[in-house]
Amino acid sequence: MPREHPIGRVEDFPESGHRVVRVANRELGVFNIRGSFHALPNLCPHQRGPLCEGDVSGTLDCGPHTDWKLAWIWEGEVVTCPWHALEFHVPTGRCVAFDHIRLRTYEVRVADGELRVVI
Repeated sequence: MPREHPIGRVEDFPESGHRVVRVANRELGVFNIRGSFHALPNLCPHQRGPLCEGDVSGTLDCGPHTDWKLAWIWEGEVVTCPWHALEFHVPTGRCVAFDHIRLRTYEVRVADGELRVVI
C-alpha cells in the first residue's frame, strides 16, 4: 500500500530547482518545474550514475513534427546524467534518446506547505 513520506517544505524546493532526498531507503530527485513537483529515482539506468545530480535544461529535437528542423524543446524539464549525458524528461521519466527506456515517476503532493512523495 503506497504511503506519503514528508520530504520538506515547499520553500525548500524553489522554482526551476531540484535536489536529491532520501526516502524509504531510496534516493529521489525532486524537481520544481514551474510550480509543479516531480520525483524520479536518482539512478541512471545506463551505468547506475547519480542521474538527479545532473543539470536541468531543455533538449534538441528533430523530426516530422518539427518539419525536420532542429528545435529546442522541454526547457527546464530535462535532467542530464552527469556521468554520460543521457537525458530524461522529468515529468514523464522518458529517456530522450531511447523512447523505450522510462524511469518510474513518483507522485509529489503538497499539504499545508509541506511536500510529500508517494511511495
